[in-house]
Order: sequence, then C-alpha cells, then structure tokens
Amino acid sequence: MEQFMPGVSLVGSGSACLTVQLTNDDLSQRVDTSDDWIATRTGIRQRHVAAPEDSLASLAAEAARNALAMAEVSAEEVDLIVLATSTPDDLFGTACQVQRALGATRAVAFDLTAACSGFVFALVTAAQYIRTGVFKNVVVIGADILSRWTDWDDRTTCVLFGDGAGAVVLQAAERDRLLGFELCSDGSLNHCLNLAYQPEPDVLVGDITVQKGTFAPITMNGREVYKFAVNRVPEVIEKALFRANLTAADIDWLVLHQANQRILDAVADRLNVPAERVVSNMARHGNTSAASIPIALDEAVRAGKIKSEDVIATAGFGAGLTWGSAIIQWG
Repeated sequence: MEQFMPGVSLVGSGSACLTVQLTNDDLSQRVDTSDDWIATRTGIRQRHVAAPEDSLASLAAEAARNALAMAEVSAEEVDLIVLATSTPDDLFGTACQVQRALGATRAVAFDLTAACSGFVFALVTAAQYIRTGVFKNVVVIGADILSRWTDWDDRTTCVLFGDGAGAVVLQAAERDRLLGFELCSDGSLNHCLNLAYQPEPDVLVGDITVQKGTFAPITMNGREVYKFAVNRVPEVIEKALFRANLTAADIDWLVLHQANQRILDAVADRLNVPAERVVSNMARHGNTSAASIPIALDEAVRAGKIKSEDVIATAGFGAGLTWGSAIIQWG
C-alpha cells in the first residue's frame, strides 16, 4: 500500500506591533545624513525599534499569537516552533521562551540562525517535519532586534536596520503548497556582512588563557552585498521556480527580503515581474533581517492583496553569506 505523504499548507500569518518609530529626520540629529539621502539610496523613510520593555521573545510570541489566531489553531495544538533569529535574548536559544509565552506545552522549539535568509531557511526546514508526517501544526517565526547591535554613529549601516517579528502557521494537508525551493551558502563571502565576536584574553592560571568578550556592532560592505544580491537572488528564484515546474510569469507576488528598494527593483526587472506585483514595506520598516519577509507577507495578506491560491515567490539573502528562495501558494 502506498504511504500517504502529507503536504504543507500555509494557513495563517501574523506580526508584532512596535510602537517606537525612528524616522530618517530623527537619525539626521545623530549622524550626518538626511531623509532625502537615505530614501533615495534605500527607499527607507523610517524604521521601528524595540522599546526597553520589549524582548525578542515577547515580539516573537506576539507575532505567533496573531498568526495562530488567523489560522484558528490553538497554542495547545502546535507541535513545533522554529524561531529564525540572529539576535536572541539568550545565546542558548530563545524559542523555548516563546513556547512558554504562548502556552504551547506540546511543542518542540528551537532557534535557527541564517541572518536575513533565516525565515526562508526556517520555512523550508519546518516543512520537512510536516512532509515526513512527524508534525501537523508548525509555527515559523522570523524575529530580530538589530538595534541591539547597530553602531548608531555609523551612518552607512545605522540608516538601514530596524526591529520586528513576523510569523506563519504551517499545517499538514493533502495538497502541498510549498511548490519548490532552493537554498545556498557561500562562506568565502562571509567578510562582507558581520556581527562578529570580539574576544579578549583572560589569563586563568599560569599559561592557560581563555577568550572572553562580546559581539561587535554590525559591519557591512554595502557595495559587495548589493552586487551579490542583484546577481544571486534572481538566479535562486529561477531555480526554485524550475523545481516547482513554474516560470516567472506564474508569480502573483514577489515577496523579497526588504533590504534595499533598488535590489527589489533590480530583481523584479530581471524576472520581468511588474512593479505592482512586488510587495515592499521597507519605507516603513527598514531592514528587519529574518522578520522582513513574514512582516511583508502578513501585511499583504491582511490588506487583501494576497489571496488564497496566489503563487508567491519569496527570497532571503544576507550574512553568511546565505540566500534562498521558496515558492509557496497561499491558503
């Protein structure tokens, strides 16, 4: 007898509401920049930053609650929580704190780190647990508080980043709506984008020395990252479309990592996707790393743009360097 292999359905989305807004004009009071300079080069007008009482866990849990509410799935029914983040509250992991906050007592929970590609990597990872029949209801969260690690005196990076959290609910179904994917990594380009550990020697006793330190603020070679993105992102989307037996003409919505409007425009142009099919919210949110795709997706769903059966091409790209694409059908 042929064994039934469940498919993956996307049944809910959600995001966290951050109340503190940091505009380009606000930043111009801290560094030598202007609203026009930032908006012209990036498309960003403002970003949100976490309030002192916010934590990565609280933002991630809020996004997950909203996604579960849309999906009409209770926390007790959740089998797995995958939290994509590079800025955990605890280096040992934050997903278990999210599990506790949700009351998802049955769920296994773990963190996954792939920077700005994290949500796509987490989505694909979580889908495999459903496809193999291990789990039925899975919450995938992308959340980052980049303000913790931004050098607010470096005008080349501080204008880019914001904080946020977004989530989706995946569910086992007869029909598989994860149509295709492609994931990639290239460690030889790691130096282009870093949030690196800076060790300081600590002599324990005699000639035994250990390293203690902290993480340095984010550094980035913007020119190299831009060149990488505009070349590799269209390519990885085309490969994922090929695996889905689709072409760019079949894309209803292009939902990319919200890094720079010029990158979105270049990718859409190469794929011949009309501008009206490209989801962009970076003017209001900036680059929120792993949170950017699920936030953009959630906003488009709640605005009535993305509807059931729509084909969505997602792509994340960032530190590692990592990049990947997942072709999904909503609903």
